[in-house]
Parts: sequence; C-alpha cells; structure tokens
Amino acid sequence: MEIHINIIGAILIILAFAHIIFPVYFNWKNELQKLSLVNGQMMKVHTIFIALTVLLMGLLCLTSSNDLIETNLGKTVSLGLAFFWTIRLLIQFFGYSSLLWKGKKFETMVHITFSILWIYISGVFWLNYFQ
Repeated sequence: MEIHINIIGAILIILAFAHIIFPVYFNWKNELQKLSLVNGQMMKVHTIFIALTVLLMGLLCLTSSNDLIETNLGKTVSLGLAFFWTIRLLIQFFGYSSLLWKGKKFETMVHITFSILWIYISGVFWLNYFQ
C-alpha cells in the first residue's frame, strides 16, 4: 500500500505543476476576457488554490505514507481523500459534457487517462481506509 501512496504523491505533485500551463494551453488571455472581471479573476485564483491543494496532497502522500497507513488520523485523512477523489471521478463523467471529448482522438485519450487515474487514486485511498 505504501508504494501506491508514494506513486500517488508523485503523480499529484506533477499534476499540481501541470496547472502552470493552463493559462497558455486554454488560451485564457482571450477566453477570460469574455468574462466579468470577478469571474476571470476567480478562475485564476481557484486554479492556483486547486494546484496548491493537489501539491499539498502529493507532499502529504510522499512524506507521510506510513502515517496514512498506520495511524487512526491517517486512516481518517485517507477517508477524506477517498471521498475527494471519488467525487472528482464522478465529475469526470457528470460535470463535463461528452461533447468535449467524443469523436476527438486526443481529448478522448485524456478523458480515459484521467478517468483511470481518478479510479486508481480513489481506490487506493478507499482500500487504505478499509484495511
């Protein structure tokens, strides 16, 4: 179990840093101009805090995997992480329109890859909690 939590930690840290490319990849300079000032700024600020949260989850997994496995507090944290990532998995299917990826090779691969990733992450935390 510890190796899986460490793998998740590394993946989450990489994912957190991947948020750096969002403004360029999603063309926020042009796209966010269509929004009101507050909505555009909320988009940027929330992205920063999502990246920070994912980074901190990753660091927790890398630095405290044994505690997550062996302690009552770690099990409780794992339960919270299991809920968080399970909800993220559900959002993958019910929060985004399939029009964003269906019939598009690259977007479909991204959708499938992240679906598998969210299943893996949430599954590891559920297993850790119930062990």
